[in-house]
Amino acid sequence: MENNTSEVKELLESEVFITQDALLNHWQGHRRITRRAIEAFPDDQFYTFSIGGMRTFAELIMEIMVLSGPGIHGILSGEWTYGDPPLNFTSTPPATKQEVLALWDKITEEINTIWPKIPVSRFHEMDAAFGQYDGPVYFTTLYIIDNEIHHRAQGYVYLRALGIEPPAFWDRS
Repeated sequence: MENNTSEVKELLESEVFITQDALLNHWQGHRRITRRAIEAFPDDQFYTFSIGGMRTFAELIMEIMVLSGPGIHGILSGEWTYGDPPLNFTSTPPATKQEVLALWDKITEEINTIWPKIPVSRFHEMDAAFGQYDGPVYFTTLYIIDNEIHHRAQGYVYLRALGIEPPAFWDRS
């Protein structure tokens, strides 16, 4: 008879590819780069400029925040909501770039506060992220980071099209 149950094996530190703290530092490094890209974007183009029918950078940044704000809460607890009114995929960006940056910073601090409370075993649990994407929580976590990198890259194309050198993508400080 086949055993289909899975056990979570406690790993020695030497058996772990990346620690939870290292993954947080990796994610926050990307968030710092993305914040610098937002800052580099001209105020008068942030909400209007696009290429080839793609969304504006403000809309792309909003998607990143919609994933990361509710996402960190969902990663911890399975409750995929954030804010009052709650951020969701129909939320519009705040009215000014400064308000976007303030919300960005608020979410960044919440990620830093919530992350240490996440038990490592939670990353191996199955959950329906945002009520619709079934999979292990580690997959959702990596998706949130990947999504940010993807949309920041779109913003880099916009910045270059506007004649602006984007922040160095390797400088996560």
